[in-house]
Amino acid sequence: MDYRDSVGEAAFRDRLRAWLAEHAGQFPTSGDDYWARQPDWHRALHAAGFFGLSWPREYGGHALPPVYDVILDEELARAGAPPRPSLGYLVQGLGRHGGEELRRRFLPGMIDGTQRWCQGFSEPGAGSDLASLTTTATRHGEEWVVHGHKVWTSYSDVADWCLLLARTDPTAPRHRGLSAFVVSMHQPGVTQRPLRMINGVTREFGQVTFDGATVPADHLVGAPGEGWALAMTVVGHEREPAELGFSARYGKLVRTLLGRVDGEPPPELTWAAVETEMLRLHVRRRLSERLDGVVHGPDGSLDKLLMTWVEQSVGHAALAVGGAESLDAYLYSRAQSVMGGTSQVQKNIIAARILGLGS
Repeated sequence: MDYRDSVGEAAFRDRLRAWLAEHAGQFPTSGDDYWARQPDWHRALHAAGFFGLSWPREYGGHALPPVYDVILDEELARAGAPPRPSLGYLVQGLGRHGGEELRRRFLPGMIDGTQRWCQGFSEPGAGSDLASLTTTATRHGEEWVVHGHKVWTSYSDVADWCLLLARTDPTAPRHRGLSAFVVSMHQPGVTQRPLRMINGVTREFGQVTFDGATVPADHLVGAPGEGWALAMTVVGHEREPAELGFSARYGKLVRTLLGRVDGEPPPELTWAAVETEMLRLHVRRRLSERLDGVVHGPDGSLDKLLMTWVEQSVGHAALAVGGAESLDAYLYSRAQSVMGGTSQVQKNIIAARILGLGS
C-alpha cells in the first residue's frame, strides 16, 4: 500500500499548511474557550475550502475522496490547530435516511456551519442500551409533540437543531417503535443545561429536557418506526476512527511526551507509542477499504474499542510523564470507554453480529 500523496493531494496539503500557518493561532484548542469559538472555527474552515471535503457538492461539500479528510486531520494536528468539528455522522444519518427536501433544507447549513446541530440520542436510563429510550413523540394533526430527557448531548448549548430519536409507537417491539426528527432547539418546551466534566469543561456536553416541544410533520426523517436504522447509521460512522480524526492527535501527543523524557521512557509511554502506531495503520486500512467501496457495519464496534484502548493508553502515558496538559489528557480519556457506546456494549455487538455467538 502506497501512503504517499498524489500530486493533487500534495498540492492540497501545501495549501492547507499555508492557511493554517496564518489562521490556526487565532483559535483556542481546549477548554471552554475552544467550545465557545468552535462555530467560528467551523465557518473559517469551510470558507477556506477545508471543511466538508468528502461530502456531496450539491449540499456544500467538495465531493473529494475521504483521503482528503485524513490529510486535513493530520495537518490540523501538526499545526497545533483545533480539530475539525465532529458532525460527519449527522451528515451521514440525514443524508442517507432523510428525503431530498429535508436534505436540501438542512445539510447546507450543517456543513457550512451557519446552523448548529446536536444529537438527541442518549438518555439518563438509555445510554448504551439506546433501544430502551423513553422520550416520546405523539402525532397531533400536522405536528408531533415531544416529551422526554436527553443527556450527554454534544453542542446542545449552541445548537439550532437537534437530530432527535423518540418513541412513536409504544406497542411495537422496542427497536421498531422509534422514529427520528429534526427538532428546533429555539422554542418553548426545550430546556438546555450544561454538564460539568471531570476536567472542568462545561461547554462540551449538556442535558436537554423536551416538555411539549413541537415538530412539524415534515421534519420526520424517513417514515415512522425507521428511527433505529438511522441511529445505526449514525453510531456506525461515529465509531469509525477515520470519522473522528483522533489518530493524528494521539500520535502528536505521544511524540511530545517522548520529547520530554530524558533517558528510557516509562513503559506506559512505550506501549502508548505502539498502540498509536497500530491505530494509525488501522485507520489507513479502513480508508483503503472505503476507497474500494467497502461499507462498514458492526465493524465500527471494533474501531471504537481500538480507539478506546489507544486513547486511554495515551492518557496513562501522559500521567506518567507529567506536564501541563497531562492531567487533562488522562481525565478526558476516561470518558472514551463510555461515549459513543460503552466498551461492554461494543464487545456484545462484536460477539453477536460479527462472531455469531449466542445465535
